[in-house]
Amino acid sequence: MHMADAPLTHTTVLLGEAVDALLSGHAGADGAYVDATFGRGGHSRLVLSRLSAAGRLVAFDKDMDAIAEASTVQDARFAIRHEGFSNLAALAPGSMDGVLMDLGVSSPQIDNPVRGFSFRFDGPLDMRMDTTRGQSVAEWLATAEVDQITEVIRDYGEERFAFQIAKALVARRQERGPISSTAELAQLVADTVKTREPGKDPATRTFQAFRIFINAELEELEQALEASLQVLRPGGRLVVISFHSLEDRIVKQFIAKHSKEVVDRRVPFAAPVAMRLNALGRVKPSAEEVQANPRSRSAIMRVAERTEVPA
Repeated sequence: MHMADAPLTHTTVLLGEAVDALLSGHAGADGAYVDATFGRGGHSRLVLSRLSAAGRLVAFDKDMDAIAEASTVQDARFAIRHEGFSNLAALAPGSMDGVLMDLGVSSPQIDNPVRGFSFRFDGPLDMRMDTTRGQSVAEWLATAEVDQITEVIRDYGEERFAFQIAKALVARRQERGPISSTAELAQLVADTVKTREPGKDPATRTFQAFRIFINAELEELEQALEASLQVLRPGGRLVVISFHSLEDRIVKQFIAKHSKEVVDRRVPFAAPVAMRLNALGRVKPSAEEVQANPRSRSAIMRVAERTEVPA
């Protein structure tokens, strides 16, 4: 089969572990659950296969390809919403027994050149999860200033050559017009970053930074985590799979913050704000999974349970 004709497939990372953790709360197979990132439906299909007739599942996704995939799920217990998971707050308070967030970009998105996520395939420099709205990376780079580009690459890519890359991007725009393809961006970064991490393309961090920025991924994650506290019933599970340190740090700090009583020292006689989450630990992929699917290597799953809400 010619590569161009091959179907774009996706292997769901920590599939069994995530669904086990999600359904191990008090409601089990009869509960109501959220797959906050439907993707290609790996988690959703396994959840549905394990729910009883009374169970239900609502999924969110911004990506039009994911919405098309979700429309093939013919199941009365399932509903899909074409919006980002920061809109979890639209669900009724205390209505859900579990929320699952898989923060990885699905392989078909990365591997489809038209989407512009990957430096391995030439395509338009887009990177929007939802191509029906918002600004592409190419449109943003057409006007962004050096300091703004530097900040994005440094903060979201943790790239130490952020300033040099930003300067090269603006110089290139002034000389020959803005960059518009993934191959051009990858080449410019490779020409600018002289020291490479072994086994890693020099453009990896810059591509990650632009994707996170253009989709406001970290802000959306923070909003979704806060919303999960509202929609989860006591005893309900929060399961989050992240793929890089920036996301994992947000998830870890969020769970830690809500896993202890908070006393407001400015109001000495006020009752402390009760603990809202009980941290249940973290899971990494097995050696077998990493060998079978190298993209799972950096995954970390964190699990927490919603505590009883005081009367």
